[in-house]
Amino acid sequence: MGEPDERLKRRKAWRRGHVAEYLAAVFLLFKGYRILAVRHRTKLGEIDIVARKGDLAVFVEVKSRRGAQEAIDAVSFSSQKRIRAASDLWLARQPDFARLSQRYDIVAMLPGRWPRHFPDAF
Repeated sequence: MGEPDERLKRRKAWRRGHVAEYLAAVFLLFKGYRILAVRHRTKLGEIDIVARKGDLAVFVEVKSRRGAQEAIDAVSFSSQKRIRAASDLWLARQPDFARLSQRYDIVAMLPGRWPRHFPDAF
């Protein structure tokens, strides 16, 4: 009987994560970023949000947690490595690749509060 409950929990978490990613994208739009992709998949991994501001390409990991520090801590070293590898593939496909700077940010989605944006988080 525990398995259907577990499946339901996973489905709710999956849905909550997707909603958080889209809300974070809207939040970044209001901050002046141009959103190029949400949930961009590569053979090396997924990037939650790819955004641009001028010649800066920003790769954003979105985490929903109770507190900002918990969200930051949830982005493990292996996650950072995966995001960097996936971003390298994305960058290589850009025609203006040589002009672009890159940055890795975290957006913490906190219950009942505005999102917190941590530029250059890793």
